[in-house]
Amino acid sequence: MNINKIDDHFAATGQIRPEDIEQLARDGYVAIVCARPDDEDAGQPAFAEIAREAEKYGMKAVHIPVSGTPSPQQVNQFNEAMAAIEGPVLGYCRAGGRAASLYSTMGR
Repeated sequence: MNINKIDDHFAATGQIRPEDIEQLARDGYVAIVCARPDDEDAGQPAFAEIAREAEKYGMKAVHIPVSGTPSPQQVNQFNEAMAAIEGPVLGYCRAGGRAASLYSTMGR
């Protein structure tokens, strides 16, 4: 994983795998936001797999699948999710760009 820490509240990365979750929890992340649609690429783990593993480590997992530019509804969903999370969040998608784009829409 090549994690790009944007600030103390959010970092973005490319696709994660279920076996990465334990380390992410140890690194202090309390939640994961997936901006990637399931089945975007062959061999990509489904969000449900990531969410099940995250739950084992007490992490919240949110799925906001984005293709292209985030819609106003996706931005609102992201802002609501972030408002409900206390602590560092890791956003991911294929390369990290869509996750970072969602975070850039937040009115901080």
